[in-house]
Amino acid sequence: MKICVFGASSALIDKSYIESGEQLGEIMSTRGHSLVFGAGAEGVMGAVVRGVHKHGGEIIGVVPTFFNVDGILFKECTEMIRTETMRERKFIMEEKADAFIVAPGGIGTYEEFFEVLTLKQLGRHEKAIVLLNINGYYDKMIDMINYTTEYHFMTNGCRKLVHITDNNEDAVSYIENYVPQKYDIVQLRGLRNKPGKN
Repeated sequence: MKICVFGASSALIDKSYIESGEQLGEIMSTRGHSLVFGAGAEGVMGAVVRGVHKHGGEIIGVVPTFFNVDGILFKECTEMIRTETMRERKFIMEEKADAFIVAPGGIGTYEEFFEVLTLKQLGRHEKAIVLLNINGYYDKMIDMINYTTEYHFMTNGCRKLVHITDNNEDAVSYIENYVPQKYDIVQLRGLRNKPGKN
């Protein structure tokens, strides 16, 4: 299975996130899964890819051509795909992936998470999404999502499209045992015509 992992590229984060990332990569690789990622060599992403590479797992990096500074990219990818834009980069990662894990990250990771969640809500894919809440990193985001649901700007059904965990083993096990979820946003919002109505 090809698992797309989104996460931080910063080298300044606490080492506990690095250790967790390496563990995640090792778990994925030893269970026979491939990594799809943004090709970064630092931060959480660098840690995950090192874990996968340590056990000989397949690594697919996707990176825009303007990321050409030495030391930014992980050089030992099985396949390196270069794109012209960030939009194209995200599209390719989303298309190649069978599932998504959102590890702790910054604003780019937030955007990637909400994009795959929005696309799932709109029925554009039925792939598993895991929010990996290491050290409670995403607690405030989870509070925001729950707040949004409470005030009906988002349905509880949409909230259930994401599996939240703080455990790498559980994240991978969820993906391995995942049953695709159908989410009919039109019906749940009462927008579809009822029987007998035009």
